[in-house]
Amino acid sequence: MTNPSVTIVGAGLGGLVLARVLHVHSIPSTVYEAERSPADRAQGGLLDIHEYNGQPALAAAGLTAQFHRIVLPGRESYRVVDRDGTVLFDKPDDGTGDSPEVPRAALRRMLLDSLPAGTVRWGHKLASVRGHGSYELTFADGTTVVTDVLVGADGARSRVRPLLTDATPVYGGTAAIETFLFDADRRHPETARAVGGGSLFAFDTGASGKLFLAHREADGNLHAYLWLSRPLEWFNAIDFGTPAAATGLIAREVEGWATSLAALITDSDTAPVLRPHFALPADLRWDRVPGVTLLGDAAHLQPPNGEGANLAMQDGAELGLAIAASPGDVEAALASYEGAMFPRSASAGAEGAVNNAVLLGADAAQNLVSLLSGAR
Repeated sequence: MTNPSVTIVGAGLGGLVLARVLHVHSIPSTVYEAERSPADRAQGGLLDIHEYNGQPALAAAGLTAQFHRIVLPGRESYRVVDRDGTVLFDKPDDGTGDSPEVPRAALRRMLLDSLPAGTVRWGHKLASVRGHGSYELTFADGTTVVTDVLVGADGARSRVRPLLTDATPVYGGTAAIETFLFDADRRHPETARAVGGGSLFAFDTGASGKLFLAHREADGNLHAYLWLSRPLEWFNAIDFGTPAAATGLIAREVEGWATSLAALITDSDTAPVLRPHFALPADLRWDRVPGVTLLGDAAHLQPPNGEGANLAMQDGAELGLAIAASPGDVEAALASYEGAMFPRSASAGAEGAVNNAVLLGADAAQNLVSLLSGAR
């Protein structure tokens, strides 16, 4: 007896890795994605792909060689500075790092290109899903499909998750303001020099709850986030629909900082975008429900900690391998997958909370320097 076709909701990295691993093992799948095409929206910045989860997932997908072709050399460099630009730590990329950086868009494109034509059904926004054991999916355009094996890879606001749990994401106390400086070496040379060739962490060492994180992308653009510990109401009071006014208010948070650092906000070539950090309970579990499971942010949404994309790909790979290893017994495969995924995601969530506390707590700059230098 063979496995039935797998229905995946969401064409993010986790869902695509799952579809690819299933394809490698000759198991059919269909991915339904709300976006109208692969170019429907920007896919974010750089991702560091870890040797202990993201890279093994891509190996399970048979894509290691293709992955190495999209790695950006020189991006595993890290610089920590004070608000006045004083360099507290500078680690150049010497080629020995184990978490190479790749553009998220290139990684997604690589995964899409590895799938048979027609695997991803674009423009299918899931409106509702119902059932138990067999599931009827209704999309925003009124079309429906029925499946016996359903995987929710549909992110933080998953519509599949309520089949398994009533848990919903809650605000975690921090948010980021996202900005870009384009063609930085030519148009913003002082800031480009301050950021360097990889990632920059800038702190106000006299205060906590504030962090600039910036990195250099493939095209020479600088991608920056100002992280702030504030109540959600504080951010909601800012009118992000009026970019100039929003920028003026946010710029107050970096008054007195070195001009080259404050420019990540004041000279942004894009309107500031609010990215509040929501999370599911770190120890979230659910009882086994026939024929359905979750992966990635749908299963274990966490504040940004460098693990989200890696964990999603690991989920996708391990779920695909579990299904392939249990021909005709999808329930055994889903139970095996969840049995490993629950403790893994809980551990990553706990570690991420500690690391984020380091970045936004007292003595944040020195604590990060100690982590990056291997002193703790």
